[in-house]
This record gives sequence, structure tokens and C-alpha cells, in this order.
Amino acid sequence: MKAYEVQETDPDYEGVVQIEREQPTPAADGALVRIHACSLNYRDLAIANADLVYPGANLPVIPLSDGAGEVVAVGEDVSRLSVGDRVATPFAPDWIDGEGTPEQLSRSTGGSIDGALAEYVTFPAESVALLPDHLSYEQGATLSCAGLTAWRALVEDGDLSAGESVLALGTGGVSTFALQFATMHGATAVVTSSSDEKLERASELGAEETINYESTPEWGETVHQRTDGVDHVIEVGGAGTLAQSLQAASANGHIHLIGVLSDPGSGVDPTPMIHKSLTVTGVSVGSRAMFDRMNDAIAATGMEPIVDRVFDFEDIREAYRYVDRGEHHGKVVVSVE
Repeated sequence: MKAYEVQETDPDYEGVVQIEREQPTPAADGALVRIHACSLNYRDLAIANADLVYPGANLPVIPLSDGAGEVVAVGEDVSRLSVGDRVATPFAPDWIDGEGTPEQLSRSTGGSIDGALAEYVTFPAESVALLPDHLSYEQGATLSCAGLTAWRALVEDGDLSAGESVLALGTGGVSTFALQFATMHGATAVVTSSSDEKLERASELGAEETINYESTPEWGETVHQRTDGVDHVIEVGGAGTLAQSLQAASANGHIHLIGVLSDPGSGVDPTPMIHKSLTVTGVSVGSRAMFDRMNDAIAATGMEPIVDRVFDFEDIREAYRYVDRGEHHGKVVVSVE
């Protein structure tokens, strides 16, 4: 079986090395999945790059949490899955339902345990989600982290409804899913980016307002002026963008704190949180039950995740570098065919 392994951290991702392993066999409660495609998240860059920060990774490890494939064998105690089922890999395989506990979140796919960048993987059968029928494996491989994180933030935690407004920072995986889920629910979507080309694409996907944050550095005030404040902010920048997000939010708005992509910058003034009675919530992916509900909504509406580019299995390091350069809009996928 061919796979890749992060053997050491390296700023040029040369520490991601192809290996040969024995094909795994499923446990009595497990499933063996033939991976057809997987996708990268910023987390995967941080695990492989010493210049970035990601806690909890155990090297060497087969990377990537997000994959999609076909069940080719199940354990003797498994009734939930059958051979031939099309499934997506789990980010947190021990978190099936309810609020995530530290114990349920302690094992993460592609971080503390082996991930999806391999021809065959095994997981507990209860942990994997069935793919919507209309999605390709490449599209299905985008869901486990970015899709589920955006869904949990807006729908599970934020109770998003028609007529509300959502601000998505940038056009990466989480933010693009947030845009799509906002339009799915009849909410107004606002998107920021440093690229006018990406903003044009966001408009095509349903964004009603777009702002170039390089030409409009005080974009938080601009968002508030145009929308009278947004109900939800998908905050993927962290300390470097949080102050502007607080300005953009409406009274009683919700900041969904997901990422740390920006430079930290200076300290954040908490005054808007108090004056606006804002809710600031940290978001860490979601359970398999949330995954099922998200997939039901995707199937019902026919939504299709945005795949920016598909790399061959042999070109994984270039896929890492491409994501690192920030050239993508949506998700970057690796074919394991």
C-alpha cells in the first residue's frame, strides 16, 4: 500500500515522504476504506511546517484529515456500513454525537493518528459519514474539516436563519463553505479578499457584498456601513483580523472564531464585545451526527463544494506549496486514483 508520511517538519514540505506499508485490516467494529481523493487544510501545513504552529501532532504520521472513498471491507460486528458505500473520513473519530469532550477530541485524523493520504485507511465504522449521492469523490473529500467547521459554526452553534447576514473572511475552504451555507439558508453573504478576481468569483457564488481588504484596510467599518452590522462573522484570521471583525458585527452578533491565519498584530480592544453584547465562540470541527445533518442538507439542495484544483498523488508536496501560497479559491484536492 502506498501512503505519505510527515516524517519531519520542513518549511518546503520535503519532510512529507512517500512510504510503503502493509494494507490495513479493519477491526471488528471498523471499516476499510479505499481512498479515492483527499484534500488539504491549513492545519495540514502547520503539522508539516516548523515555521507554523499546531499543537497535538505526533510525528511520524500519515497526514490529512479529509478524504473520501469506498468501503471495501467491514468488521464482523459492523451493521451500519456495507461494502460499496461511499464515505468521508472523520476529523475526530471518537466524537459521534453530543458536545465534544476533551477525551473525544484527543485523537485527530492526520494529527495524532494516521490520516487519509494513503490508498487504504481504517476507521471505526461509527465514525465515518455517508457521502451525498450527487458528489464526486473529489467533492466529497472537501467536507470533513472545512465543510463541517463552517456548518457547525453557522448552523449548529449559530442557528443561522433566512434574513440574517454572514461575513466570510477570505475565499479559502471554510470561508467558501460559509458563503455557500449562507446562501443555502437564505442569508445575506459578505466576503472579503485581497484579490478582485476571487471577489468576482464569490459574487458568482452568491455573495451580495464584496470588499477588497487591501484597498479598504478598515473593512470592518465598511461592512457595518453597508449592512448595519452582520449577524455572523466567520473569523479565520485570528488576532490580526479580530478587531475589524468586531467592528463589522451587529449588536448581539456572533463571532465564530475558527482560524489563526493572519499575523497576530497588536492587542484587541474588547470594548465592542461589551457594547454590542457580542458572542465570541471558538469552533473546532464537529461530530459525526453534525456531519450527517450537513450531508442531508447538501443532498437536499444539490450544493456542490468548490474544488479549486486537483493534484496527482505523486505531486503532494506541490499541493502543500500551492495552498501555502494562498492561490486557491475553495479547496485543493489530491487524487489517490
